[in-house]
Amino acid sequence: MKARITVVGAGFAGLTALRTLRRHAPDAELTLVAPRDELHYLPGSIWLPSGMRRREDLVVPLGNFLRRQRIHFHRASATGLSADARVLQTDAGEVANDGLIIATGARFIRKLPGIEHAIIPCDGISAGEAIRDRLAALDGGTLCFGFGANPNEPIAMRGGPVFEFLFGIETLLRKQRRRDRFRLVFFSPSDKPGQRLGDKAVGMLLAEMRKRGIDTVLGQKPVRFEADAVQLEQDRLDSAMTVFMPGLTGQAWLDATPLPRSPGGFVQADAQCRVPGFACTFVAGDGGSYPGPDWLPKQAHQADLQAEVAARNLLRALRGEPVDEAFTPELICIVDTLDRGLLVSRRGDRNRALPPLRLMHWAKAAFEKRYLRQYR
Repeated sequence: MKARITVVGAGFAGLTALRTLRRHAPDAELTLVAPRDELHYLPGSIWLPSGMRRREDLVVPLGNFLRRQRIHFHRASATGLSADARVLQTDAGEVANDGLIIATGARFIRKLPGIEHAIIPCDGISAGEAIRDRLAALDGGTLCFGFGANPNEPIAMRGGPVFEFLFGIETLLRKQRRRDRFRLVFFSPSDKPGQRLGDKAVGMLLAEMRKRGIDTVLGQKPVRFEADAVQLEQDRLDSAMTVFMPGLTGQAWLDATPLPRSPGGFVQADAQCRVPGFACTFVAGDGGSYPGPDWLPKQAHQADLQAEVAARNLLRALRGEPVDEAFTPELICIVDTLDRGLLVSRRGDRNRALPPLRLMHWAKAAFEKRYLRQYR
């Protein structure tokens, strides 16, 4: 009898899990559960304000990929899970499985008063378009950029894209010969923003801000956002546009499941991406909480690595074999500035950070093209 495997989520982790499953289990019955049969490539949204990317460049229909890989698509959102995790409940009916990989990502914590006045850059392609349109409509003013974390799980945050929008917009304004009309401000509750990237990278990022005339307000938490201001613990910043990335927590549908949760609200997992206490149930990417170093990322490249391990381990579990493959904690990040990129990498005790190079900008663009080709 063919194994029935369900993957929930059509992002980095979900699609990589499906590719890995099909490669190693050509006869398995694979089902993708997601609200839409599209991949939204959010790393490329940093280039929307400049016009280097358009929506159609970053939204990839998955019909061809699903047909090639013989994957059934169940258009729905997950709403719950049976006690043994063998039945996924959705808003379009139940989906039975012999094995399950959860890859539904995370959601932003929107508890700060006035958060609706800020644009959350990773909230979707539309957020990048909103930044583009707001910037184009402004003749000048103060632009504020910042990010937060989950107080119950500080690792659950995304700072990289905020740095990229900050530097990219500064570069764009200079290219448009209107940089002198704008004040750019970066704010952070930490004195060392981006600490996950390592001390050398933090120093380089702050030095780049000084070089570009970007003001910094460090060591103060945001208290609330207003239509034209950011109120910090001590200072108040005028703001014609606020770009802010809140901390992350688990998806709301997980509250209707028996799965174990981390302090920050994510699905608890081990180094093999297994969910403890649930047979043949795995998690990959942003939706899980994993053992590892305090700099461990969960998006993009690391999500791909976790998804590959989760898929192979699930197949081992279905065959009754030991589930012993652990993912490798690894951080590879290019902080793009629109025409250059700062490469940062971490693995084990090694931590490398290179100054802005034009080559790294082109490398990031080339990776995007190659990555998306497999799904077109």
